[in-house]
Formats: sequence, C-alpha cells, structure tokens
Amino acid sequence: MDTNLTELELKVLYEISKFIGQALDLDQALQAVLAILSDSLAMQRGTVTLKDPETGHLRICASHGLTPEEMQRGVYRLDEGVTGLIFRTAQPFVVPDVSKEPLFLNKTKSRQIDKGQISFIGVPIVLHGSPIGVLSVDRLYGEDISFEEDIRFLSIVATLMVQFVSLNLQVRAREENLRQENLSLRVELSEKSQDLVVVGKSPAIMEAQQLIKKVAPVRASVLLIGESGTGKTLMARVIHALSPRANYPFLKINCASLPENVLEAELFGVEKGVSLGTVKAKPGRLEEADGGSIFLDEVEELSLALQAKILRFLQEREFERLGSTRTRKVNVRIIGATHKELPALASSGAFREDLYYLLSVFPIRVPPVRDRREDIAPLLDHFLDKVSEEYGRRFYFTQKAQTVLQEYNWPGNVREMENLVERLCIMVEGAEIDLKDLPAYLSPIAAKTGPEDQAFLSRLKEMEKREIVAALERNHWIQSQAAMDLGLTLRQIGYRVKQFGLEKLIKDQRGHGTMGRLKSVGGR
Repeated sequence: MDTNLTELELKVLYEISKFIGQALDLDQALQAVLAILSDSLAMQRGTVTLKDPETGHLRICASHGLTPEEMQRGVYRLDEGVTGLIFRTAQPFVVPDVSKEPLFLNKTKSRQIDKGQISFIGVPIVLHGSPIGVLSVDRLYGEDISFEEDIRFLSIVATLMVQFVSLNLQVRAREENLRQENLSLRVELSEKSQDLVVVGKSPAIMEAQQLIKKVAPVRASVLLIGESGTGKTLMARVIHALSPRANYPFLKINCASLPENVLEAELFGVEKGVSLGTVKAKPGRLEEADGGSIFLDEVEELSLALQAKILRFLQEREFERLGSTRTRKVNVRIIGATHKELPALASSGAFREDLYYLLSVFPIRVPPVRDRREDIAPLLDHFLDKVSEEYGRRFYFTQKAQTVLQEYNWPGNVREMENLVERLCIMVEGAEIDLKDLPAYLSPIAAKTGPEDQAFLSRLKEMEKREIVAALERNHWIQSQAAMDLGLTLRQIGYRVKQFGLEKLIKDQRGHGTMGRLKSVGGR
C-alpha cells in the first residue's frame, strides 16, 4: 500500500510540475494543482488562501469545488478560525471532524456538515521563512487514510506552490522596475517632444509640472483648473503620455459643444434601434478608450442628469449604453478640466458636490500667462520654432516687437499667443517680425516707442478694423464665422469688436440684413 501511495504521489507531483510553465498566471496554475489533488487523491474542496497585501486579511485566491460566491466569502482575519491559526503558527493543522471543532468557521458555507462527517487538513505556505498563505483540503471522515501522510504530501505541494508565488513576485518586481524606467524615459521624451512640451521655468508652471509627474503613474482622477487657452488639453495629454495608459487611446470631449442627449450617446454609446437613425449598435467613447484616458473639457457644462451617470461610472467603473440593460465595465481614467470654480457651483446646486470631490481627487491649477511672465519669451521662441519647422523657413522677432509682446497681458493665454505667432509668420514677407507687423490692439503698449512707429501703428489699426468689418460682412455679421475666416478665436474677435466699437454696427446689420459695407466705417 505504501509503495502504491508513493507511486501515486510521484505521479501527482509530475502532473503538477507540468504547470510550472504557466506559473505567471498564478490563480489558474494554483487552481489546476488543486484539481489534480482532487482527481488523483480524492481531496475535496481544495483552497489556496493568500495574505492580501492591501487589507492584511487572508483571502481565497484559488479553489477547486467552490462556487465564485463561496470563494468571495472566504476572507479571514489573521486571528480568525483554523486558517488564521495555521497562518499565525506556520504549522499544519488537522480537524478530524469539522462538526466538532469550534475553531472551524465554515465561512464559505460550502460544507453540509449535517450530511456527512468531513475532515479538514491545512498546511502553511512559507516563503523565506515567513508564512504567506495556507493550502487546505477536505477529506471524508472515516476513510482509510493517514493524516500524517496527507500532511507530509501537502507540505511538498505547498513548497511547489510557493515557487509559483515567488516567481510571480519576482516578475512583478521587475515589471515595476521597468515601469519606473519607462516612466522616466517618457518624462525625458515628453520634455524633448515638440508636441508634448510644457514650456517655461517660472515657479507657477514648474509647480504644475511637478504635480503632473506625481499623478501620472497612478489611477486617480485629475481636475485641471485654469482660464481658457492656458493649455489644459496639453497638460491632459502629458498626464496620459507619462502614465501606464500611454499605449491606449486618449480621447477628448468638450462638454459644452454638444447637446445633452448627443453628449450622453457620445460618452456611453447607443444600442441598435434606440432611434430611427440607429441602424446598428454604436459604442461610446468610454468603450473606445478602454485602458486609456478620457479628457472632459468644460465639465461645468454637464447637465445634472449626466453628472449623475458620470458619478456612477467613477464610483463603480460601469455603465449601460442608451437603450440597453447590459452593464459594461471598462478601465478608463477621467481627466476633467474647467475654467470656473466648481466649489461655488456645487454650493449653488449647479454642480454635484459628490462628483466634484471624485473628479478633483488630484486638482492641478494651470496658471495664466500673466502669472508666468518670465515664460513669455521662451513661449514665443517655442512657437516660432514650431512654425519655422512647419513652413520650412526661419522667423524671428526684432527687439522692439519682442518687448511689446512681453509686456502684453495675453488675455487669451497660450492659445492666443500660438495663433498670433502663426498669423504673423504667414503675413510677413521675410524672416523678420517687427513692430510694424504686430496687430493694432497691441498699440497701447507700443506707445512707449517713437512717433514714427506710433504713426504706423495707427494706420495698421485702421487697416485691421477694415479687415474685421470686411470679414463680418462676408459672414453675414456672425462673429464666430468671421473669426474662423480670419484664423482668430471667438475671444479674440470679440476683443477687437469691443475695441473698435463695432457692437452697434453688428446689431444693426444683423437686425436689418446685410446692406453692404458702410462707407463711413474707418473714417472714409
């Protein structure tokens, strides 16, 4: 009998050894070992319980003969039950009849003790002299078995299992080292990249960059707070590029640009047949960005109904498509952005307070240009280099032009600066961008220059006014369309309309239809 048992044990150990190559899928490998024990040695309801590094509790991570629900119930404190005793003492333990053992808790509710007497055998799983878990099996009480023999053999199996665990720990440690090295490399590359560079060395921008480097590797939601045009989209891209999600999608949604129903469908997707135009199911951005990041710009514009749905997603990481009852789960990081103070909106009831707290786990303020004036010169150089590379010829500012631009307040922030630099490079004939080439709205600052420059700037201001009026007339006096025509932002053309006193003209022309350009405009 002993000889047969030894041969059987060797056969079982041989079968177990085949799974060493699959050890990196730890749960599956351990489950396969437990299945072999059950099939070959009639050991029922085998479990491997490991210590959870986050909670400190013992949790069943692999089993044979338990349902998923029974496994979920298998959580023990270190001072709880037979499993906790085996772990604390690092010694095997046998319960010949579990119905008579007060320490046996039957937490999984998998054993019908009143329908049959069951024995429980458990051995510690020990790594480097310290217990990391427990291997346990059931036996039908009264079988012709030797508990000592079972303990001896299970201890051998536990030694093999600990090699599986050790291999996984080593691989995870190497992966973490590689991740850190990869992050450092991404930081270095992003600092050199023309597309993902955060220009400047001012204290305000350096603080924002340090916060980005801290939050990029983790899963926390980020809220970027700053005025329009400060570069919040760029900051979001950098956070994504420096994160482990960099190889997955980065998708942008402007919450102010779409009606509520369209935005909801865009985010969560739509099932086939929800509306007449929906001939097939359409996944939303959340599904498309699985593994990556979604940038929600102008989150303050979300309706309260959509805020509730996004709140649920941030809490549970699950959602349903429009017209579907199927719950879907995705792994997506949310990066929000706003140019308003959300706490004030939350106090007034316009924004959910609980959603604000979830979005702003890690808030980052993106400073306006006026708060980082020492960065204006490097920013101007950066945009000049960018345009020079794109157009295949070099551009530069004269000292007078540089002085005016550095003293300007830049209400449109970095976006205004980038657009202005590109426009100037298009307008000039040669490589030099001088004071005379600057737009007229900069003339109050240019007043510090000489009379000759002032006279030219006055003429330039008049020319720009005519250009603005002509663009408005071409576009039926619609400012947004005129802005696109001229390559300006809506904020920039609004500034010029106010500066040139065109509000009444626009109102009259919009009210009575386009009647042609007024001959009196521009002093003619």
